[in-house]
Amino acid sequence: MSSKIKFLLFAILAITMTSCDEDFLERTPTDAISASEALANENNMQLIINGLHRSLYSQSQTIFSGGSTQRAGNHYWVPLGDLLSGGIIHSANANNLGWRTEMQWNSHTLPTSLTSRILWHHRYNTILGANVLINRITEGTADGSLLETSTLSGILGQAYTYRAYAYLSLVQHYARGYLIGNPSTDPGVPLLFSSELPFTSEPRSTVQEIYDQIEADLNLAISTFANNGLTGGRGGSQLTIDVAYGLLARMHLSKGEWQAAADAAVLAREGYPLMSEADWKSGFNSIGLPEVIWGSRVIAPETTFFRSYFYLMSNTFNGSQVRNNPKIADRRIVDAIPDTDYRKDVFIINAPNTNTSAANNQGGFGNDPNFTDEDEFNAAVDSLNAVYGITTAFNLHPYMHFKMKNANPGSIDPDDIIYMRSSEMYLIEAEAMAMMGNIPGAQAALRPLGEERDSAYDVTVFNTQESLMDHIKFQRRVELWGEGFGYTDHIRWDEGIDHEADGGSGASAVLYQEAYQIERPSVNDDWIFKIPQQEIDANPNLTPADQN
Repeated sequence: MSSKIKFLLFAILAITMTSCDEDFLERTPTDAISASEALANENNMQLIINGLHRSLYSQSQTIFSGGSTQRAGNHYWVPLGDLLSGGIIHSANANNLGWRTEMQWNSHTLPTSLTSRILWHHRYNTILGANVLINRITEGTADGSLLETSTLSGILGQAYTYRAYAYLSLVQHYARGYLIGNPSTDPGVPLLFSSELPFTSEPRSTVQEIYDQIEADLNLAISTFANNGLTGGRGGSQLTIDVAYGLLARMHLSKGEWQAAADAAVLAREGYPLMSEADWKSGFNSIGLPEVIWGSRVIAPETTFFRSYFYLMSNTFNGSQVRNNPKIADRRIVDAIPDTDYRKDVFIINAPNTNTSAANNQGGFGNDPNFTDEDEFNAAVDSLNAVYGITTAFNLHPYMHFKMKNANPGSIDPDDIIYMRSSEMYLIEAEAMAMMGNIPGAQAALRPLGEERDSAYDVTVFNTQESLMDHIKFQRRVELWGEGFGYTDHIRWDEGIDHEADGGSGASAVLYQEAYQIERPSVNDDWIFKIPQQEIDANPNLTPADQN
C-alpha cells in the first residue's frame, strides 16, 4: 500500500467512540482513545467498530491523511452509482463537489482524480480497521489473552463483514466485472491482511482471489454470528448476520452463482417486511424504516452539511446543487410505471420548469411547453412547494423526484443513509431464479414486491426468461432508484448508456457530452475506475503497466 496507509491505523483508533452503547453511538460525536488502549479489551474494540461505522459517512480528511472535505464517505459513493449509470440526471449545469464532472465521466477515468484516490483509500481504511480487530481477536482468543464472549464474537463478525464489504466495493470498481471478464487472470486489487507496522505492500491479486476472500470472510462472519447466538434483530448502525447474508447475496449475484445468490437473499430479508405506501413515500431518510437491513444513523453533531447524500440528490435539501439543478429521473422509466403503482407518484412528470438556466432551454413561463396559462403555471409552483416543504428558491423541473426527502424539508439537517433493504433481496432472488430458467420461482419472488407497490400487478404476464429479465431490470430501476445500484447493475448486465434512444431520457447532450452515450462495459474499460496515481507511485509492487 501507499504511504498513506501507514497513517490509517492511527486514524482508525482516533475516530473511535467514548462509549460502545448503541444509543450513545447515535447521539454522541466521536472522541479519541490512545492506540495503546484500543485493543486491550472488548469494550475498547467495540469503540473501533463504532469508529468504522462513523467512517462510512465522515468527511475523509477526518479519517486518513490526504483526505478531502469534498468526499464524505458513502454520502458521496452511494448516489455516485446511479449518477455514473445515468439514473440520476442533471437538469442544469452545476458542478459543486465535482458532481457534473462525475456525471460526464471525467473523474473516475483519471488516475489523479479525487474520486479515484479517495474511494481507494477509504475502502482500504475500512480493511485496515477490520484487520486490526480480526488479527487481535483471533490471536488473543488462541493464546488466552482474550476471553471469547458473545460481545467479542459480535465484534469479530462485524470485522469480517466490513472487510468483505470493502473488498467487494474495491473489486467492483477497480477491476473488470466478473461475468464479462476472465476472473482467474484479470487483475483485481491488492489483498492485505497486515495490521502492524511496517506495512508490506502487495501486488494486485486476481479478481478470483479477491472474490474468494470476500466469500471466505462472509462465511466466517456468518458462522461467528451464528455460533454465538447472534442470529437476528435489527442492528441499527451495527452490522448483523443479516447484513452478511445480504452482502453474500450481492457477491453471488455479481458472479452468476444464481442459486447461492437466491438462498442468501432469502435469509437476509427475514424479519424485514416490505414497506407500506406511506413508508415508501416518507423520504428514505431513516434507517428505522421496516425494510432497512443496514444503514448509517447520521447524528446532528456528525453532520456533513453540504457534503451529504441528500445535498447531492434530494430535491428538498437546501443546497445549491439541487436548488439550481433539480435532479430528475429517466423519463422512459417513469413513463413506463403503471398509474396503479404508487411509486410513480414520487416522480413529478408535469412539474413546471422554473429554472431559466435549465439545460433543455425550457425554463420559465413562456418557455415551458407544458403550460400556456401563467396563472396555472404559478399555481402548480405554489402547490408543489407547499406539498414538499420548499420555497421559490428551489427550482422545479419536469420528471423531478421526491423519493429522497429530508425529514425536515427545506433544511440542511442530517438524514440517514440506507445501504441495504429487503426489496433488494426480493429482486436478487427473482433475478437469480430467472437466470436459472426457473420461471415460477422468479414470479414467486417478484409477486410480494409487485403486489405491494402496484394494485393491479400481475406477474404471470411475464412468463418467459426474456420478459422476466426485462421486467426485473425495470423493477430494479424503479424500486432502487437513487440508492446507488445502477453502476454495478450495468456491469453485471453488460449494458451501456444511451440517453438518446427510445425518445430520450431527458438528459441534455450538450451538458452530458461524451457521457451521453457510452459503450457497454465488456468493450469499454472506462467502466473500470483508475487506480490512484499516488498508489502506483508509492507501491513498489505496482508499475504503470498495472494501471487500468
